Amino acid sequence: MVLEEFFNSSKVIDLSFFNFQNAITAAYFADSDYKVIRTNQNFKQFFPALGNLHGVYFPEILEALDVEKKYIDEFIETIEKNGRVLIPRLEIVQGDDKRVLSLLSTKTESTDFSFLRGVQGQFVDRTQEDKLRQEKDQLVEEQLKNQNIIKQKSERLEEISKRLASYLSPQVYESIFQSDGVISKKHQRKNLTVFFSDIVSFTELSDTLEPEVLAVLINNYLSEMTNIAIECGGTIDKFIGDAVMVFFGDPQSNGERHDALACVEMAAKMQNRIAELQTYWKTLGIRDGMQVRMGISTGYCTVGDFGSQQRLDYTAFGSPVNLAARLESFAPAGNIIMSEATQELVGDQVGSEVYKAITPRGFSRPVNTFILTDHNLKLKVQEATQFKKQGSRVSIDIFDTSDIRAAIAELKEIELEFERLIEEE
Repeated sequence: MVLEEFFNSSKVIDLSFFNFQNAITAAYFADSDYKVIRTNQNFKQFFPALGNLHGVYFPEILEALDVEKKYIDEFIETIEKNGRVLIPRLEIVQGDDKRVLSLLSTKTESTDFSFLRGVQGQFVDRTQEDKLRQEKDQLVEEQLKNQNIIKQKSERLEEISKRLASYLSPQVYESIFQSDGVISKKHQRKNLTVFFSDIVSFTELSDTLEPEVLAVLINNYLSEMTNIAIECGGTIDKFIGDAVMVFFGDPQSNGERHDALACVEMAAKMQNRIAELQTYWKTLGIRDGMQVRMGISTGYCTVGDFGSQQRLDYTAFGSPVNLAARLESFAPAGNIIMSEATQELVGDQVGSEVYKAITPRGFSRPVNTFILTDHNLKLKVQEATQFKKQGSRVSIDIFDTSDIRAAIAELKEIELEFERLIEEE
């Protein structure tokens, strides 16, 4: 006796499919040959254009929905092999309606009723979920794009700030980039020690040199002078051709006496360095070398940002500035001339003597001047970093510090050359 003969197969299938009738998914039941026997109400709402599907081969339904062939083949092969299949994403377009669905199907087994052996499955609507995922992906993509833009802008700003650092004195650079407010024009009266220098007969010298050689020479000279100025705490105001203007006392000051001593020490170190560089400069074609005049003056100046709305210049004005420039022009080649005000601040620590009373252009009365007689100063001011190293067997003097990394690379090449010579011996 066969149990299923006592039951109405249609009623049993209805009872078995009952839980799917009111499901929010599009559910179906097909026999073991994949011919559809039942679909729920949502199946008809999902796919109204399909009409009556009773007895239709389920893979043909997928074809009618324009499902790609690879997914149809995947459906058949997987369910035959594993007894179940999940296709997570199918795009179904019906007219203007586009849905994203996932298809879950499994084979059903029954020992008592053969008509319950088949395939039961459902389409789950993932349209809203897919839309949210796409929006999330888009937001993530935009966020990454914004992060890349921010990174590029930050790198660009860093590059610009590094370039600006080449144009600004370190003290001015720090005052600009460490300020948390709006930069405005600020002016104040401060007691400064001002320095001017100028290469003797540079105009005639520049007319005799090739542009490339002149560029190497002037860049080397200004780099060396800049290194010393920065190391001694000076604020580099400007380069005017070969001329250099530096002042001490703003934006940072250690007191007028210390500022004056630091300025004098800077000038002395510059003259010493110039003497050391003569050999190198001769290799560039400067047979007679170069001599530099220097002038130093101390007094109250107006210092701050001056210029137009389009361009500002951080500089100092006043008679001490003019006097320092005039003293430099009166100084003998290779010497440093100081004003009386500077001498009064540093005279007890430096070797100097009266030079002469002069009446500079723009001054109504003569001014007393002093010439620095000792350039090897031992002052208690900030020591400059030396690019010289004296060992027990070797002495190294980097005479061109305009590109210190290139100098280090050259030292490594020399080391390799020595190693090669040792191996040959």
